[in-house]
Amino acid sequence: MQNQIHKHFPLQGKIALCALVLLLALALLVPLFSPYKPDAIDLSKQLAPISKEHWLGCDHLGRDIFTRLIYGAYISLGASACIIVLVMGIGICVGGVAGALGGAWDRVIMRVCDVFLSVPTMVLALFFVGVLGAGLVNVIIAITLTHWAFYARIARSLTITLRTKEYVAISYMQGQSFWQSFRRNFLPSLCIHILVLATMDMGHIMLHIAGLSFLGLGVQPPLAEWGIMLSDMKEYLYSAPHLLLYPGGALFISVAVFTLLGDSLRRYFATHLEDVRYG
Repeated sequence: MQNQIHKHFPLQGKIALCALVLLLALALLVPLFSPYKPDAIDLSKQLAPISKEHWLGCDHLGRDIFTRLIYGAYISLGASACIIVLVMGIGICVGGVAGALGGAWDRVIMRVCDVFLSVPTMVLALFFVGVLGAGLVNVIIAITLTHWAFYARIARSLTITLRTKEYVAISYMQGQSFWQSFRRNFLPSLCIHILVLATMDMGHIMLHIAGLSFLGLGVQPPLAEWGIMLSDMKEYLYSAPHLLLYPGGALFISVAVFTLLGDSLRRYFATHLEDVRYG
């Protein structure tokens, strides 16, 4: 099975996966060995250039940019992963149950989804953050509330398609309960499809987090986060543009990695989904 995946998985996906592993390793290991703290201020090193001590230089408060960039990756990836897990769980449960049950349950749940989907996600996120207040936890809650409906609708559509399969009808004829059939016949395929969608959506969610932080409504100082770094450095756009290049480049690379990885998963499972489902 592993050899088959290695053989047929797209090259761009392998490259993206290697880049993601490297990014995760940096985010997890560098904070353990870095001699600098992300919020350590040293005014004698304001806007210090690249050196052996400071690989990417220092910002306007003398903080080590490389350290803050890596801590920012830790926060951005961690928060995005938390949101993805939440929206996947809610979407699969709500949408899957709605599609499997049908009837009044389906109509009510889908009308609620329509309400959430009728408003742009960023506008809705701004509303929830305005109600809940700024902060990392509230950003996670706000973005989860703006994204779950899309996952629920996708899960519902997939479930309706799976409901017509012969093996589902056979499971009911064999006396399986609804929840037994849902767990054995619906859930595995739903998880695969939603995982592909979630991988491609990771970059989008990271941009949401950075955007809210840039506006001062998301992660708050002194935490190091890429949106905060962009906001802090915007005053140096002309005098020191490289200061914006670091967090902006990190966001760009991260979004590209997840987009390429998600697209590769989609292409792989489009060809091998039946093998995955039935083993």
